[in-house]
Amino acid sequence: MKTYTYKANSYDNLYDLAEALAHDGTFIPRTISDTDLEQLGVVVAEAEEPIENIRARKIVELKRQRDAAEVEPIAYGGHLYDYDSKARDRISAAIIALDVQGEGAKISWTTADNEDAVVTADDLRAIVAAVAVRSNALHVAYRTAKAQVEAAGTADEVRAVTMN
Repeated sequence: MKTYTYKANSYDNLYDLAEALAHDGTFIPRTISDTDLEQLGVVVAEAEEPIENIRARKIVELKRQRDAAEVEPIAYGGHLYDYDSKARDRISAAIIALDVQGEGAKISWTTADNEDAVVTADDLRAIVAAVAVRSNALHVAYRTAKAQVEAAGTADEVRAVTMN
């Protein structure tokens, strides 16, 4: 992150610096180089981004990783089953339909690995249960990683945090 100092005043962005220069009658383009700014008496420096920003960005990254992992296919009975929003709706509807048909009812299901598997309502419930276990593990890992991010003292420590 660049900072600009002009006449003992510091500016965090080029827009504010341009306004200060304009008050002195100097108008600059948005694409002005650091070298040209220095010739105008501006000190250009690289400043470390505030750790709060780095932490916030890392937490968003961890949430995205968690959320993406929650909808990945889930393994059950030697197959992978989709578990995105459409798949969840289909599984719920199939459980109801199979329950209405009675005990022992089965349906052919196309799996995430594009194979046909014959499943029962109990199989579909077991898939939902496996997802719940995975989801819980993901949320525990996220909370642990988030706590590490919040406790980190440096930007490098924040960047090093991963969800395990």
